[in-house]
Amino acid sequence: MMQGKMQFILRRSIQLSLGALLLAAPMTGQSVSTQKTVTKPTVDYTHNVDPFIGVDWGGNTFVGSAIPYGLVKIGPDMETFDGRRSGFGYSSNGNILGFSHLHLSGAQGKYGNILVAPVTGPLKLDDIRTPRTDEVNQVGYYAAKLTRYQVKAELTSSRRVGFHRYVFPASKQSHLTINVAAALGLGNDWQAQKFLGAEIHLTSNHEAQGVARFIGGWNRGGEYKVYYYMVLDTPAEATQTWTGSTLSDAKDATVGNSTPIGATFDYTTKANQAIQAKVGISFISAEQAKQNVQQEVPAWNFATIHAAAKALWNTELAKLSLTGENDSQRHQLYSAMYHVMLMPTDRTGENPGWKSNEPYYDDFYCIWDTFRTSSPLLTMISPDRQRDIIRSLIDIYRHTGYMPDARSGNDNGRTQGGSNANVVVADAFVKGLKGIDFETAFAAMVHDAEVPPADPQKQGRGGLKDYNQKGYVTLASERAGSRTAEYSYDDFAIAEVACGLGKTKEAALYSSRTHNFANLWDKDMTVEGFRGFMRPRNPDGSWAAPYVVVRGTWPDFFYEGDIWTYSIYAPQDMRRLIELAGGNEAFVRRLDWTFLRRHFDVTNEPGFMLPVLYNYAGRPDKTADIVHMTLEKAFTDTRAGIPGNDDSGAMSSWLIFSTLGIFPVAGQDVYLISTPSIPDASLSLGNGKKFRIVAKNLDGDGLNRYVQSATLNGVDLPNAWFRHAQIKDGATLVLTMGPAPSAWGTVTPPPSMSDADFHSCVDWKLQNHASE
Repeated sequence: MMQGKMQFILRRSIQLSLGALLLAAPMTGQSVSTQKTVTKPTVDYTHNVDPFIGVDWGGNTFVGSAIPYGLVKIGPDMETFDGRRSGFGYSSNGNILGFSHLHLSGAQGKYGNILVAPVTGPLKLDDIRTPRTDEVNQVGYYAAKLTRYQVKAELTSSRRVGFHRYVFPASKQSHLTINVAAALGLGNDWQAQKFLGAEIHLTSNHEAQGVARFIGGWNRGGEYKVYYYMVLDTPAEATQTWTGSTLSDAKDATVGNSTPIGATFDYTTKANQAIQAKVGISFISAEQAKQNVQQEVPAWNFATIHAAAKALWNTELAKLSLTGENDSQRHQLYSAMYHVMLMPTDRTGENPGWKSNEPYYDDFYCIWDTFRTSSPLLTMISPDRQRDIIRSLIDIYRHTGYMPDARSGNDNGRTQGGSNANVVVADAFVKGLKGIDFETAFAAMVHDAEVPPADPQKQGRGGLKDYNQKGYVTLASERAGSRTAEYSYDDFAIAEVACGLGKTKEAALYSSRTHNFANLWDKDMTVEGFRGFMRPRNPDGSWAAPYVVVRGTWPDFFYEGDIWTYSIYAPQDMRRLIELAGGNEAFVRRLDWTFLRRHFDVTNEPGFMLPVLYNYAGRPDKTADIVHMTLEKAFTDTRAGIPGNDDSGAMSSWLIFSTLGIFPVAGQDVYLISTPSIPDASLSLGNGKKFRIVAKNLDGDGLNRYVQSATLNGVDLPNAWFRHAQIKDGATLVLTMGPAPSAWGTVTPPPSMSDADFHSCVDWKLQNHASE
């Protein structure tokens, strides 16, 4: 979701470079949700993480302190020097307004709640802001000098507690303020957050607690309540609360919507006097927020909490091992691992909606973004975590009626494309993830496919009646093209799980819908010299005018993509789609044109799979070209190092797979081989085993980017793909690289439903031809 002229220039530069390259290229169980003591790895991986990567140019990555999947993400909320508030919290230039406890990463439009700010001098409630210098962000730690107030701010955190340390100058007027009405993106816009009211209670001269209520945000969610408990290590000389613009000696205050509310603890400070605060957050009660502080941060030892956060991150980051990488690659990849594991948020024990023994996760923001790469990555390297995430999705279905496509603030919404949790479940199922109630998961998938939702922007499948009756979504519903393409693949995911569970009738039904994308294929539609594209249909079935908008949005035929992206999205049967497009050579030319003419949008998820589609047409050398150039031009180790919204780590997980030289076909047990950029890399598989990728003869400039031959566990691998079963118990993939394309990988394409030997419990070939 890129914004701004500079991002457009970057994207155009990337696309031109990709096009130039093509012209030059030759033709050939149990919940793991609670914070636990972990054994510290012998290697400190955290120093490889740079949380500032991606904060600029729309990456929207989180700056502050959090543990993996932590409920609390404590960091600065900022505005630019001309007064424009950041939608996700941080800005590389501007003023800090304070430090809030709830944030997203790679997205914006939610949270920024319970804002703490130190102040020196007269307290002006409408003017608490300051520039900063000496800014530091490391794993589990943030610090900055607040120059207006001459205060050093330091932050760390546990799962549900933010730990603040402020070093004040000598001052007769020092204050530690808490603003409970603050939030990001407040306003009257249809997707703005709105403040509904709050309470604050000063229970002593060093404690405050209460609740703040909000509604809305990007997901247009219902009301969410943030309970808080704040305790300071230094009793205040005086305390005050405020409502509106009026300070009062009252110890209790309550307001309704749109009225500011907060409190201040006032001190006379000596030079370099540190005042510490612990802020517990809960979605259940203020008392539970207090218990969270007592359980997770019982002592006043900032260094201990920072060390604990660092140890948790080291355990996660140790799942990636690199040899022979350069400094930039190392920082990019470990920062990408960090970004992937910031969301979704583990809120087990903090579910205000229902009582359950299942894990509870929130901030699926959004599965439409993460199902393609982030979910397959966690299935591979963190199977226990992914198991719990899916168990949470299933439990959300039990209590709300749908697995979400997006969820935040303890409420579902909004759906962007298909019911993509179906693919997440299928991905885990076909890869043998244990400890999941797949029978109930299957019921949730069928519910998505059969029950029209009351609010299709909130959950479920919009346009479902048309889709199930006619085999496509008509223009009577928005996003009809992208929905038809995605529903076709979602139905493939349902058929896979049905087949594995022995439900042959259901498998046959949903397999019959997997080619519905072809029902919007107009074989005569010609664009820029190429024939055959997805085209809108009117409610009566007639063709509507072709949709050629570059990048659609909510009311459009394609969502965040165009005909060049969605017309060739059919991972379940690329063989069929290639035939519709005119065969291998015509398909390769179409892909060439897509990259050459800037139709490829690296900044957004619908295009994630485009570079590796060449493998299906026997041209892995072209895949290598595009992947190499995309990594070189679009990703860096700078603040502008992510080309678009990171979207809960989706862009980061694409970077990890693409740099290692493999790409998952989400929802299937297949990985495609592209080109590695690191000589030797390993991923832990969660069972004590590793998947190692060795690239022989790889050079630092990427000239030897073409695979000449491959072995998997010492056995010749002639194909540019492999299955999960071949690596799940540990494996070594050795790729011998060279400076020119070879015959490797050109003969047997990755599996498609139209293949004669495609295995299932139904006759896929029969279903394929029946829809022609």
